[in-house]
This record gives sequence, C-alpha cells and structure tokens, in this order.
Amino acid sequence: METTNVFSRNLRALKVPGVRNLVNKGGTRSSKTWSILQILYIIATKSKRPRTISVVSETMPHLKRGCIRDFKDMLKADDLWNEDNWNATDFIYRVGNSIIEFFSADTPGKVTGPARDILFINECINIPYPVYRELTGRTREWVWLDYNPLYEFWVDSKVLTREDTILIHSTYKDNDMLAPAQIFEIEYQGSIDENYYRVMILGETGVYEGTIIQNWDIVADLPPRNTWKKHWIGVDFGWSAPTAIMHVIQGEGGEIWIDELAYGPNMDNPDIAAVIHAAGFADIESICDKAEPKSIKELKVMGVNAVPSDNKDIDLGIRVMNRYKKHYTARSLNSIDENRKYRYEQDADGNYTGKPIDKFNHAKDAERYVFLNRLSNISSGFDVTVGTAGRK
Repeated sequence: METTNVFSRNLRALKVPGVRNLVNKGGTRSSKTWSILQILYIIATKSKRPRTISVVSETMPHLKRGCIRDFKDMLKADDLWNEDNWNATDFIYRVGNSIIEFFSADTPGKVTGPARDILFINECINIPYPVYRELTGRTREWVWLDYNPLYEFWVDSKVLTREDTILIHSTYKDNDMLAPAQIFEIEYQGSIDENYYRVMILGETGVYEGTIIQNWDIVADLPPRNTWKKHWIGVDFGWSAPTAIMHVIQGEGGEIWIDELAYGPNMDNPDIAAVIHAAGFADIESICDKAEPKSIKELKVMGVNAVPSDNKDIDLGIRVMNRYKKHYTARSLNSIDENRKYRYEQDADGNYTGKPIDKFNHAKDAERYVFLNRLSNISSGFDVTVGTAGRK
C-alpha cells in the first residue's frame, strides 16, 4: 500500500501506551480517512484474535459515497479486494477472523447495539455527542475520529482535553499523492475564500458560514438572582426529535442570559413538568409551541404555568433574538451547538437565501417563543415589531 505521513503518524500514535482516542483534524484531501482505513485493514489482517471494527458515519448515503467507496478503492488498488468477503446486505467485510462493519449513526439499533473492539467515526463533526458517547461506551480498544474543523464542537471540549487523546493535524501538503490539478484547485479556492483557506487549507478551526444566531457568547453561570428583571421558560415539544426546555432571563441593562434546563428525545409531558418543577419555575410563564394545545393543557393540570406562543413568525423571531446580547451558560451544550449549526439555506450558486434550514433548531425554537412573545417590544429600547432598531 502507498501511504502518506498521516498514516505513519497514526501508526506511531497507536503505539503510545495508554492512548484511547486518535483524533485526525485537518484540511481537505489530507489523506485522513484513507490513512485510517489503511490502518484498520492492517490491524484486521494481522490480528491473532477475532476483532470487530466499526466504521461509522452520519448517514448511509454519506457512508457509501465516502468510507465504503474509499475502502473498496484502497483494496482494489493493490488487488486485495475479495468480493466473496463482502456482505453487501449488512455492509460487512471479513478479513481473516476479523470483520470490518460499516453503519450509519442514524441507525439506533446499531448505535446502542453490540460492542466492538475498534471504532472509527468519520466526519465526527456531523455526529451528535450522545451518539459518540453511546458508541465509545461499547468500544473496548481504540477510537479514531476524523473531521474538517468547520467550527468548534464537542471534540474540542470533551475529547481533546483528555490525557488519553492524541491529536494528529494534517493538510493537503501531507498528501504527496495528489494530482497537480487537485492541488491547484485547493489553493485557488483558498485564495478567494478566507474561511475555506483557514479550514480546508490550514486545517484550523473556522466559523460556520451562514449561521443564523448572532450576538452571543458563553458565560460560566447566570447572574445573581437579585439582578433578574424578568424571566420565562421556553418549551419546544418533541418526541423522536429533542424536546427543549430553555430558561430565558432579562437582566439589568436589557441583556439576556439563557440556561438549558433539558434537551433530549422521548420526553413526555410529565417529564417536562418534572424538569420545570425541579428548577423551581412552575409559577413563571412557560411559553410553549401553540401547535400542541393538548400538551399545554396537560402541563397546566400538572401545576405548570404553561401558555401558548401566540406568535410563531420564524423570521421576525430571529430578528428579535439577534437584537439582544445573549449570554449562554457553559452547561447549555445543546443550545450552544445549535447556535453553531443553525444556518440559512443556499441556492445552486452558493448564495444564502435567507430561509432557515429546518434543522438544529429545537432549543432555538424554544428560545424564539420567549423572545417573540415577551421581548419584542419592551424595555430594551428596541422597537423590533416594526422592523426598526431606533431608540425610543
């Protein structure tokens, strides 16, 4: 097999005593994925005992176009691919006594299913942290992660900070097998796009382009209770999709603090009521999605001061949210993650349309109900309801 120095660095990292996580962060075409697949194949080939190796990506289409195609091409290039060893139904390739299985992170039975020896999550930036946690909890040996660092996400705070993690950074210059035309195209794109240059050429953490939520930061905790002017709960109902329960506080000077009380799937109305009661906020208004009148009524019966969001205008709600300086508590991980991912659609030419993508917005919807229905025209001094930013 022809290899790059990315392969060599992963191999050296694998031999470091006590290493658990091998994180491959870098730019486009740096050979991250290819090198990891080479190592996984070699491990399976040389293993004296049966090993189960799992290769996971966001969706099955992503997996087929990415890791599965690369794996086949890699073996075919050296005449190592054996069609008889490939189970095209279950996406399992047998290597000696070991198997390399491919499955997507949107398959719940696989994520929470049987254990494995080695795990590789491809483009882990697209995988929610709870899925990573389930997968790694069922992995006995090493965990490989790779990604292009479009923005900060859970790897930065939860994996790179661990003592058993090794970071392997790479760029296209580490891949000496690229064609001149590929190198020219990469460098040209970097010359016309600053964020592309930062992320895809330098392999450094960028800023997610087209993001919707602006004017926010992260703080350690909420301000002292005696500085709260008003506060509300926002509730976005879900079931298979996450339910989000957000605490929105207006402090002195009109600035806003936001704290995530709960975020997750399979929460029924008693669960929601229990969260709000436990936080001590049953008496304040919980502004809920008006499309769920039955749920609102049930919350009221359970002692929660639940009221419908009379106005659900998404565009206006976003404009109201972005008028305010917003401070998110550091524990509001899912809401912060949505801030980084909630973005506008792009047309065929790559221009942003101004229409939000209906994704990564559960906490944002809960927050928006509060902003639009309780903060659109009060003492902040902004008359956002008529689309102006002038002081009264």
